[in-house]
Amino acid sequence: MVKVKVCGITRPEDAEFAVGRGADYVGVILYPKSPRFVPPGQRKAILEAARGVPKVAVFVNPTLDEVISALEEGFDLVQLHGEESLEFARHVGIDKVIKAFRVKEKTPEIDEGWKDAFGVLLDTYSKKAYGGTGESFNWDIARAVADRGFRLFLSGGLKPENVREAVSYVKPFAVDVSSGVEREPGIKDKMKVEGFIKEAKVL
Repeated sequence: MVKVKVCGITRPEDAEFAVGRGADYVGVILYPKSPRFVPPGQRKAILEAARGVPKVAVFVNPTLDEVISALEEGFDLVQLHGEESLEFARHVGIDKVIKAFRVKEKTPEIDEGWKDAFGVLLDTYSKKAYGGTGESFNWDIARAVADRGFRLFLSGGLKPENVREAVSYVKPFAVDVSSGVEREPGIKDKMKVEGFIKEAKVL
């Protein structure tokens, strides 16, 4: 059965609800320019509320010290959403890394070395933001990446209304949602969260 990652969590109650409804991963944004950024003092409560599932710290072009600090803080995995190299991921510990690639019209070039990572995430390219835009991309590209043997996290424009079709067509390891289950950036809609997880796992 496909896994579900609910990303962009900013409140402990949203983390607790998502986990209670069957989310397999909870993502917290540690990129200061994101509208879903969670400052250091607010992270502990979210980590505690998401007890029992892996917590993912989401970065854009961080330093190695920042990543190590997040792992020491209690995050289990690190999502790298910028231009981070395979070498950087190996310094972090590649089995703890989900590497994001932003898709334009063509399949992104993904080094075979990323097969050693915890996962590879595909999201829609946007000039405006690193993820969380609600825009989708051609799922044929994602399917081709999954067929190459990468452990694929599918993201980009997913919502309760289309996630079942996405899972059926792409057959990813996991689906990742942020804006598709929100009332506003960082504030999750409980009905949408519950509906998304149900639809993702129905097959």
